[in-house]
Amino acid sequence: MKLGPLSADRGQRVSGLVQLEIAGRELQLPAILIKGTGDGPRLTVTAGIHGGEYPCVEAAVRLGAEIDPAHLNGELLLIPSANPLAFAARSIYTTPVDGKNLNRAFPGRPTGTFTEAWADWLFRNVISGSDAYIDLHGGDMIEALVPFVAFDVSGDDAVDSVAREMAEAFGIRYALARKTAGGPTGTTISAAASSSVPALLAEAGGQGVWDEQNVQILRSGVIRVMHQLGMLDLSDVDLSVPAQPEPTYWLKGWSWLRAGCSGLFYPAVEVGESVEEGQPLGRIASFFGEVGQELTSPAAGVVLFLVTSLAINEDDPLLAVAY
Repeated sequence: MKLGPLSADRGQRVSGLVQLEIAGRELQLPAILIKGTGDGPRLTVTAGIHGGEYPCVEAAVRLGAEIDPAHLNGELLLIPSANPLAFAARSIYTTPVDGKNLNRAFPGRPTGTFTEAWADWLFRNVISGSDAYIDLHGGDMIEALVPFVAFDVSGDDAVDSVAREMAEAFGIRYALARKTAGGPTGTTISAAASSSVPALLAEAGGQGVWDEQNVQILRSGVIRVMHQLGMLDLSDVDLSVPAQPEPTYWLKGWSWLRAGCSGLFYPAVEVGESVEEGQPLGRIASFFGEVGQELTSPAAGVVLFLVTSLAINEDDPLLAVAY
């Protein structure tokens, strides 16, 4: 099992920094390679694609320390901070080098900007070749959200079936099977699904806080998926995972609302709140109280994520209503 100069033999855990130069910029990628004593699939887990999402980073760090290769079937590749320059800069949404969103750049472009070239390296060296993939996220520094998992429907029944099983095993409040055409493009999981890798997005936490509850939601979910994939037998290993995960409710879809102008954002709802079609959701106003945009709900559903920043720029995401 290899990544750059790091190499793990059967029954070994190896961790370290992979020194890289991408589009003229140097960076150090933290990686943890755990190769079990038994045969099984390779699961890759990334965290920190967005630099300001913290519970997912801590969850990956803990998994790297806890998973014992002696009790593991297969291989576990953990990348606790997949966008280390954004993590160091405490950057919201984007990579500071070029101002682009890494999770809209996959599968990447080797001759593109830094973010595009970085997405290409991650896709070729980390995501591709996996038997299953989990990308851990959360609300960014200005976002609150309800924990959920999602996968992109690839059209390949075998791939989609495994992804759905992973979503059900995770044990989180909401799950969504996304039609690629109806959601964000250029994401890690859409690129993985297009390459026949069953992939799952998991989100918990937000607003720049890494609290124990959301760290445990993500950590426990990954362990349950590992059990579902046959990589761990929880009856033989004490990893302190709740026996009864939260019931999962499948969502049919979601609608993102974006800012039509810049200004001050005044939401009229809270994250997790149930809303009706046509219900007022908030407004964007100027410093002088002039309303530039009134928001209403496009459907009956639940507010899945909500931006909590007063400052809003045109085209910023504001919230999503899942139905």
